[in-house]
Amino acid sequence: MTSLTSGTRVLVTGASSGLGLAFAQQLAQAGCRVLATDVHADAPEALAGLADVTYLQLDVTQDPHWDRAYAWVVRNFEGLDVLFNNAGVAAGGRIELSEIDQWQWIIDINLLGVVRGCKTFVPLFKVQGAGHIVNTASAAGLVHAPTMSEYNAVKAAVVALSETLRHELNPAGVKVSVVCPTFFKTNLGDSMRGKDEAALKAASKLINGSSRTADGVAAEVLKQVRRGTYLILPDRDAVVAYHAKRMARPVYDRMMFKAAARVAAKTRGKA
Repeated sequence: MTSLTSGTRVLVTGASSGLGLAFAQQLAQAGCRVLATDVHADAPEALAGLADVTYLQLDVTQDPHWDRAYAWVVRNFEGLDVLFNNAGVAAGGRIELSEIDQWQWIIDINLLGVVRGCKTFVPLFKVQGAGHIVNTASAAGLVHAPTMSEYNAVKAAVVALSETLRHELNPAGVKVSVVCPTFFKTNLGDSMRGKDEAALKAASKLINGSSRTADGVAAEVLKQVRRGTYLILPDRDAVVAYHAKRMARPVYDRMMFKAAARVAAKTRGKA
């Protein structure tokens, strides 16, 4: 069990919008002491007025930023209870239209940003003999739809990293959870990069058309973190997709082949 109540010391990355903002708000409302971080220099207005919330600029790709966050936590919190590695961006498209710079960009943020967070705070958790790492991945890290190579790959890597650390850090009393939602309403689509206009349009439609909200996803995630759940599937579609791949692989493969065929039909002759 992980307490997320009065006095719990928490750091959240990507806290200016979307799921990270929802985490920060709900944790503050629960009485936690929150260090909300993001790449932007200024705090979002949505965090203004919340008790025990401090904003700190943190670019997850920059080691000096992590060093500064660590120093702040030690100086002001005298330790840390939960680290939410949540910051992320999106990219996608057919493989022949992807660019190596695009791959490097999403790897640096979505994967190495999580790695840097873990490397920074695991030593502190080990000294404390306690701590909880919550890594935001995606259902895309578990089920791999076509035209999403970059996003699927980095999110799958976050899942693999999380499982590795779950076992590795258990003797030190450190817990790990990995969060794998499907699409929900957020501004993730605004950060999406890629040259494949058809794929980007389809992804944006799924994000903007979802009935799920960041607040709803965050509430379910925090409930599962309190329980100490490792693999957090915060919505029904994520549960169904995960179990379909595991228990009905031929059906899952047929669905993915059909999805790829639809993409091929729509984009035939288009670069």
